[in-house]
Amino acid sequence: MTQSQGITLLVVIVYAALMVTIGIITSRKSSSLNDFLFGGGKVGPWMTAFGFGTTYFSAVVFIGYAGQFGWAYGVSAAWIGIGNAIIGATLAWLVLGKRTRLMTKHLGAKTMPDFFGKRYASKKLKTAASLIVFLFMIPYTASVYNGLSRLFAMAFNFKSDQAYTIIIIAMAALSAIYVCLGGYSATAVNDFIQGLIMLVGISCVVGCILNYQGGFSEAVEKLGVISDAATPENSLNALFGPDPINLFGVVILTSLGTWGLPQMIHKFYAIRDEKDITRGMIISTFFCLIVSGGCYLLGGFGRLFCTLDASDTSGKTVINILSNGKPEFDAIVPAMLETALPSLLIGLVVVLVLSASLSTLSSLVMTSSTTMTHDLIRPACKTKMDEKKEILVMRALIAVFLIISVIVACNKNASISALMSYSWGALSGSFLGPFLWGLYSKKITRAAVWTSFVCGIVLTMTHMFIFSFFPAQCEGIVNAAKSLPLNLASPINAGALLMIFSMILTPIVSAFTKSTDKDVAENAFSPFKA
Repeated sequence: MTQSQGITLLVVIVYAALMVTIGIITSRKSSSLNDFLFGGGKVGPWMTAFGFGTTYFSAVVFIGYAGQFGWAYGVSAAWIGIGNAIIGATLAWLVLGKRTRLMTKHLGAKTMPDFFGKRYASKKLKTAASLIVFLFMIPYTASVYNGLSRLFAMAFNFKSDQAYTIIIIAMAALSAIYVCLGGYSATAVNDFIQGLIMLVGISCVVGCILNYQGGFSEAVEKLGVISDAATPENSLNALFGPDPINLFGVVILTSLGTWGLPQMIHKFYAIRDEKDITRGMIISTFFCLIVSGGCYLLGGFGRLFCTLDASDTSGKTVINILSNGKPEFDAIVPAMLETALPSLLIGLVVVLVLSASLSTLSSLVMTSSTTMTHDLIRPACKTKMDEKKEILVMRALIAVFLIISVIVACNKNASISALMSYSWGALSGSFLGPFLWGLYSKKITRAAVWTSFVCGIVLTMTHMFIFSFFPAQCEGIVNAAKSLPLNLASPINAGALLMIFSMILTPIVSAFTKSTDKDVAENAFSPFKA
């Protein structure tokens, strides 16, 4: 092991010890179900905003999305970060924050499936939403492990599949320990610390990358001379890049998607009071702009560090061509870091991505285990389940959820961006319309909610089978989808369209179907009456 690798390992060990210590300390404050799920309702705007941001961004963005979209769109990929800040943070807090806090508190809803069950007076909706959450959180979690493992492999020069698997298992164990110990309080405190690391880390990394290329202006100029069959000259340094239509699809998926994700919406449930919403919105927007904007801007310069031609003697890292004929996008950012960063800064980057990923993982496992326990197992129990038993079952399910996710993540060939896109597409494509309209309109019907659920899942699964599992057998459909201005073969664009479809379909179906009981709707909206 080299000196820099030894320092990196030491930094990671100290960081992991800090996370576990916080879990132990906060476990003393997580004796009740309310404490475990919401931190006792005492989490202020700073911790909530940082929790929102750190849950939003993980190794998926830093390693997978930054590499893929930076390669495709150049510096215009930074628009994704701007969209994340404005649509994914500012508008999400503005449109959803206060109403979510008021309605869920009034209804006593502890999870998103619980919200659907009480808002629309339907136990079946609650059960269906619970199953959707548990199943489609798994590929998202796997994508986070995938990104983390690639970064660790770069930092410590791991080559074997066995080392890859060990890294995944170690990260799963670490996230399980501190979440099981301290619940939401542990994740809130850790999210704040992790957020600070992310802000400092991404600023340092972008600075080093640009400095290595001679500064921002020179780096942009170098991008302009790069071209290939799909990328005209002077397009990678253009304001909207070589493919603005598909870039817009990415902005929608990664920004609007947060509006329908249970782990993101949960932050609004737990914030201390409605007065903290405005402050949380401002803090969250700033955080997202720096972290997401920095990640995608960083990825936009990926081509300056990599080549597809093994005969190229410029010193760039050769990126493998995968069986689908595309570059190995998930290897681009690690290659950039290995080339441009001083060896002593690698430890900071590892902790940066580890921070982003563990915060996301903690929210994912909390959401999934809470949903299964509170919304499925507890109602199915013949005998009453008290709070201590419910917390115990949640902790056990955290382990089960992580084991399944680790098994999925051990497939190194699974694309980080594809895993996340299918997860976000299914979840937000199912939940966004019913949740958003459910906060604002008394006229939304159970039939409309079911329609959104069925369309979100069926269309996601259909896309997955045609374009990911059996593309050779469906070659005609695949080629036709790719030829459209908005490439529908992409799980990213498909997910984005599902979200928009859910928002449009929900009120339309409601207009032609039997309305929810008037008393149920009136009760749900009673907190908004003067």
